Amino acid sequence: MAVTDRIHLVDGDITTLSVDAIVNAANTSLLGGGGVDGAIHRAAGPELLAECRGLGGCAPGDAKVTRGYRLPARYVIHTVGPVWRGGGFGEAQVLASCYRRVFEVAHSCGIRSIALPAISTGAYGFPKDEAARIAVKEICKALREDPSMEKVILVCFNPHTRLALEKALATAETDV
Repeated sequence: MAVTDRIHLVDGDITTLSVDAIVNAANTSLLGGGGVDGAIHRAAGPELLAECRGLGGCAPGDAKVTRGYRLPARYVIHTVGPVWRGGGFGEAQVLASCYRRVFEVAHSCGIRSIALPAISTGAYGFPKDEAARIAVKEICKALREDPSMEKVILVCFNPHTRLALEKALATAETDV
């Protein structure tokens, strides 16, 4: 079975998915914000914010884990993507690091199913096509290295995100 067979695209709300962990495209404070971050904090309840306060924030490219509280997911893995500043400031490397760290944290927690948004493609402005290529490359690498990860769900917020991910997955299937 190709690693891409374990990757699924879903349209909708990441906070409703019954997986071991969902990924939060967070800001450095981890204290909530807009977009996916705000939706996750609202759905998880105030306990998530209380736990995040004790984590001391998170650097771009890193990831930290909390419980899921009122979410169907047992865990939330928070990662901070780069703000797009034109591509010449290491944004691609930081985004790749986000995905690597998410899967390292997931492996350390025994997580076997995970749902991820398109990190940094919303308010942070990372171009969706480039972000999708980076995401799929890092996810495929993680799946090859960790056969215990059974399912990765990529949650598409809009049709452009879905199209970018579909293209990246089609290319990945020929590269595997």
